[in-house]
This record gives sequence, C-alpha cells and structure tokens, in this order.
Amino acid sequence: MAHIEIDELRCKGCGLCTLACSRKLIVMSDTTNKQGYVTAVATKQDQCTGCTLCAEICPDVAIMVFK
Repeated sequence: MAHIEIDELRCKGCGLCTLACSRKLIVMSDTTNKQGYVTAVATKQDQCTGCTLCAEICPDVAIMVFK
C-alpha cells in the first residue's frame, strides 16, 4: 500500500499538490507551520495509488510517496 508524507517545514502552502491528486487525498490544513504557512496534509492514506503526481508538482520538494 502506498502512502504520502508531507514535510510541513518545507511546505509553503501553494496548493499545487491538492490540484494534482485526482483522488483528492491532499487538503490544506486548518493550522499554520512554524514559518506561518498553511500547509498541505494527506488524508485517506489507504486510498493512495502511489502515482507520485503530488510529489512531482511540489516546487518545494516537500512530498515523498512511498510504495
């Protein structure tokens, strides 16, 4: 089973990963990180296919996908 890990210290909250995920497994958080950015969070990890589109589009290299 694949899963997503998002490094909240690297994430600047651009939201591109939320658009890239066709299953809508990544959403924007309700809280901010230490730098003051609203970060992305992965939900419903059991539905991740491991396509890596979220990681590929992330300009801050904040997402890792494990298969």
